[in-house]
Amino acid sequence: MLKNPVQLRLEKLEPWQHITFMVSLCERMYPNYAFFCQETEFADAQKYRSILDSIWEILTVKTAKINFENQLEKLEELVPVADDFDLYAVNPAIDACMALADLLHAMLDRDLMMETLVKLSSLSAETVADLESAQSGVEVTNENQKENEAVCAEWDMQWAIFRALKEAEKRDIELIKGLRKELRDEPISNIGIEL
Repeated sequence: MLKNPVQLRLEKLEPWQHITFMVSLCERMYPNYAFFCQETEFADAQKYRSILDSIWEILTVKTAKINFENQLEKLEELVPVADDFDLYAVNPAIDACMALADLLHAMLDRDLMMETLVKLSSLSAETVADLESAQSGVEVTNENQKENEAVCAEWDMQWAIFRALKEAEKRDIELIKGLRKELRDEPISNIGIEL
């Protein structure tokens, strides 16, 4: 599991900031899933998008009520099986589904929040590292990750999201909406897939 000091800093934030950070990472992984669906016609990527939107909604609409168990059931149908596809894109798509599933589990059981926060941060970086390893044949580890430009760019993005959240003294709906808008206006995934 790839580690970065951002993970320790994140732990000091409030629960709404943890959720915003994690949903931001899922938002960045969404193009990976959408691209895979586009290439294979495996599923409707909009179903993933609507589950993701429900989490954004919980953060921005006070009266929002979401059945996260129901969302998890919907997500289960959207997860591809790696062995069914002879296409590298299945791996980042599975990672995107795992990230969203972990976030939904954390929404159901808040005791999982800190563990999930670190897990999603690492998973997003590992999706990048796996692609880099597949292309170069060199495994990315904690020891050599600073030599990999793409992995460093992923950590930089995570730091940027953290810094934006850290500035907020209280739950800031406009900040959350701004982050969502920024990530959607330029939908480029953690591995550079552009929608």
